[in-house]
Formats: sequence, structure tokens, C-alpha cells
Amino acid sequence: MIQDRDIIVIGIQPWDIKIGSNCKNIAAEFAKHNRVLYVNPPLDRITKYKQKQEEHIQKRLKIAKGEAPDLQKIEHNLWNLYPKTLIESINWINNASVYDFFNKRNTKLFAQDIKAAATRLGFNNVLLFNDSSMFLGLYLKNYLNPDVYTYYVRDNLIKVPYWKKHGERIEPQVIAQADVVVNNSEYYVDYTSKYNAHSFMVGQGCDVTMFNDEDGVIKIPQEFAAIKGPVIGYVGSLTTLRLDIELITFIAQQRPDWNIVLVGPEDDNFKASSLHQLSNVYFFGNKPADQLASYIKGFDIAINPQVVNEITIGNYPRKIDEYLAMGKPVVATTTKAMQMFKDYTYLGETKEDYVQLIEKALSEHSDIKAKQQIDFANTHTWSNSVNAIYNAMQSSLKNN
Repeated sequence: MIQDRDIIVIGIQPWDIKIGSNCKNIAAEFAKHNRVLYVNPPLDRITKYKQKQEEHIQKRLKIAKGEAPDLQKIEHNLWNLYPKTLIESINWINNASVYDFFNKRNTKLFAQDIKAAATRLGFNNVLLFNDSSMFLGLYLKNYLNPDVYTYYVRDNLIKVPYWKKHGERIEPQVIAQADVVVNNSEYYVDYTSKYNAHSFMVGQGCDVTMFNDEDGVIKIPQEFAAIKGPVIGYVGSLTTLRLDIELITFIAQQRPDWNIVLVGPEDDNFKASSLHQLSNVYFFGNKPADQLASYIKGFDIAINPQVVNEITIGNYPRKIDEYLAMGKPVVATTTKAMQMFKDYTYLGETKEDYVQLIEKALSEHSDIKAKQQIDFANTHTWSNSVNAIYNAMQSSLKNN
């Protein structure tokens, strides 16, 4: 364990983001034994003008004018910094040299805000933890001079169009210059090890306490009352970037006696899909995080009908832990990241596999299997994941 240190955390998600965040969970775990400064991404010029009416942008503009504090205490040992500096929007630049010039300028301004906040807090000999902020992270080590620079890979961002343009060139450089690289799946360890020998698998944390139904008090929502027959359910964002609409349609059409329940916000492709014309498919919409356990409890089978592509192939599916924590039988798509779950889930590759595996799961699930699933999910805590991060950091501290 690392304790009594000053840790600066940067990433691509601000503290006031409305969805779950690995980076926030890790920062909160760090703060149990260290002082932590969580730094929001700086506001860029295009976002300022395009989203200037949004509440979160208005807040940042007030902070930039000095009308609100830029440094806010979240809890004991944990502070959140809203950088005052406006950076330039540069992703449209094609020329690598020109891009790098402006990126370095942006990073210098960003670093000045961070150093000013760190000075106010009395931070010294800092550890820098970077959650996937590859562009600003390229020069930040030089400007902040941390004792240890840790880069965290949890998503294949360089295959996402926005990040791909410059990320395929820049992220390997960031990985190479980091003192240590931590990853939440073996797929990413294989990737980062090509550029940095100090690459470690640290697993994934999950707050499974909110999915604990040991005393049986979680209630199934009223929406399920009118549904007769087995419920095959999914919780999460409904986006064709990550989910296979054809697979879901195939299951619904092959087994009209099954009910497909989808809980989460839809992208345009899902909204326009033929799934809405199928009588055994139910869209329950987006639900608050603290209600998701109730919806999962209403499932007979939980699925993760993931499309396998460059973006998803290495992803650690945190929802699998949530499903297992409630003792639900899980049918999911086979990927390298899913291999760690193979003894507790049913893994398939084809549409036909899914139908067969759902049938199998319905017929053979038991209280014993549910208990094994719950016990396994309970090992995937943020405490365990962060302890693995600490071990990786300490290996670098010993070498310095």
C-alpha cells in the first residue's frame, strides 16, 4: 500500500460527470490513505461556444472569471480542481508538427493551473496518475516532474475516431515515457507491453455493495408486472458502437416466448431499429444508477450482446460484475477480456450460440451457482484494484 503521499489525478472525465467513472472511483480509493487532487479536463474553445448554455459549462465560465472557486473539497483528503485556463481546440489540425506545437502550449497552460492548486494545498513529491488523457499527458510529466508517472489504460480509445486521428501516434509515446502503465484487461497489457516493460494488469473495481441483495429487500420494478415468461435483460447504454442489434433481434425473433428487456439510453440507431416493432422487446429507458440493481433483479438471464470490434475487444465489462453480484446467470460474447469470467458465465460467439446458451442457463441455474457468482464478483473491489495499482507504483518508486 502507498500512504501519506500527495497524488494528482488527471483524466478525460470531470468529477461532475453524470455517469460512472473508473477514475473517480480510483481517486476516492486513493484518498482513503493519501491526499488527492482530482483535476478536471480543461475547457476548450469550441466546447465553450457550442455548449455555452449548458449548466456545467456555465459553471466553468464563472470559475474562469473568478466568480466561483476553482478548487473544491469533495471529502476528507480529496479536492477537485476546475482549471481556469481555456485551451485551444486543436484536433482538426492534420499536420503532426503543428498539432504538437499547440498541444504542448495547451499542456503548459494546464500544468500551470495544476501547479498553482498543488502549491495552495501544500503538495510535495507528487505521484501523477493519468487516466487515458493521452494528448495533455504527452508533456505533463516534464511540466509537473512527479516522483512517479502512472498511465492507466482501460479502453481502446485510439480506435475511436476522435482519439484515433492523433492518438495512434501519441499514445505509444505516452506509454513509453510513463514510469509504470496499469491496465484493466490482459488485452491492454499485451498492447502497452510493446512500448513499456513496466506494464501491469490491475483488474477492475466495482462497487458491488449496491447490488447486494442478501437480505432480499431489493424490489423488482412495477414495469415487470405485465411481462409473462422468461426475461432476458441488459442494463447499460444502447449504442451500436458496442452492442449487436442483429444479435438482439435474432434472439427475440427465434424465441417469441422470451422477453427482451433493455434498460438504458438509446443512440439513434437503436431508436430507429426494428426492435421497437417486436412485441417481446421492451425498452425501459435510462435509469438512475441507484435503481439498476432493482432492474437486474427482474431478469431471469442477464446478457451482454457485445459487438466485437477494435473498440470493444479489450474492454473490461464492468456490468458483468454487477450481474454476477446479484447471482444472475450471464450470457456474454467471447473476448479476451471475458476469459477471466469463463467459469462463472456462458460465453458464445454466434447468434445461435446465444439462443442455446440462454436455454442452458435457464435450465441449469441454481442457488449454488448463484452463490459462486456472488462470491467471485465480491473479489472485484476497488480496494483490490487500487492495491494492485499501488504495487505497480511501488515497483517504480523502488527503481527511482
